[in-house]
Amino acid sequence: MNTAHPTSILIRELTDLIRKGHAHVSLEEAVAGMTLEQIVLTSADLPYNTWQLVEHLRIAQWDILEFCTNPLHKSPEWPSGYWVAASDRPDEQQWHNSLWQIKADRESFLQVLHAPDTELYQPITHGTGQNILREALLIGDHNAYHIGQIIILRRLLGIWE
Repeated sequence: MNTAHPTSILIRELTDLIRKGHAHVSLEEAVAGMTLEQIVLTSADLPYNTWQLVEHLRIAQWDILEFCTNPLHKSPEWPSGYWVAASDRPDEQQWHNSLWQIKADRESFLQVLHAPDTELYQPITHGTGQNILREALLIGDHNAYHIGQIIILRRLLGIWE
């Protein structure tokens, strides 16, 4: 019989969802082995390349983290502040920095989620009704959606096994 508190079970499930989930790959798995040339390849069937999708994930997750932790935070302008141009070409350092920042911000959000004083259901004081539970679900859902797009793009380009 499982005697864990329901909130601790929920936090564990949210953590799994944000880190990887049980039915989809992680971002790290989705981009593993990609070259700089491959991350900027496009397909006529999708409007974004992998670099744009990864940067969008980074910016959106950072924005959610900042919203949850900084009452003075101002979100970027939508949509221009959340997407880099298709013509943008990162160098190796920018690519690795983006992936590192996604992981670091993910872990920072999980620290908030696991903090003993975090109230999952309590509205965030500077928000408009959002709570940490909603923001955790938003990160998990949003990331899974765009990671799925990366996999689809790689399949369309013939660079997914």
